[in-house]
Amino acid sequence: MSSNEEQIDGLEKQLKDAQFMHRESERKYEDISRKMATLDADAARGNERADGAEKKILDLEEELKVVGQSLQQLEVGEEQRRVREEQLQGQIMDLRNKLKASEYRGEQAEMNIQRLNVRIDQVEEDLLQEKLKIKKISDDLNQTFDDMLNLSC
Repeated sequence: MSSNEEQIDGLEKQLKDAQFMHRESERKYEDISRKMATLDADAARGNERADGAEKKILDLEEELKVVGQSLQQLEVGEEQRRVREEQLQGQIMDLRNKLKASEYRGEQAEMNIQRLNVRIDQVEEDLLQEKLKIKKISDDLNQTFDDMLNLSC
C-alpha cells in the first residue's frame, strides 16, 4: 500500500515537473516570439532605410547626370564624378549586405521557432503520457479498493 502511495507521489512529482517544463517552454516560446517580432520590426526598418536609400540613390544618379554633362568640359570634374559613383556603389553594397543580414536573422528566428514548436509538441506528448499513466494507476488503485471492500463484506 505504501509503495502505491510512493508511486503516486513519484508520478505527481513527475507531473509537476512536466507542468513546470511545459510552462518554461511556453515562456521560452513567448520570448522567441517577442524576439521574432523585434527582428521583423528591424527588417521592416531596414527595408524602409533601403527604400529611402534607393530614393537617395535615384536622386543622386539624376544629379550625377547633370553634373556629368557640366563636368565633361573639365577633367577635374570627371574625377569627382567617378569618386561619387564609387561611393554610391559602396552604399548599395552596404545596403544589400544589411538586407541579407536581416533576412538571415529572420530565417534563423523562424528555425528557432520551429525547433521550439517541436519541443513543445514533445513536452505536450510526454505530459499526455504521464496523465495516462496516472489515470491507469488511479484506476488500478480504485479496483484494489473495490476488491478490498468486496472481500470485507
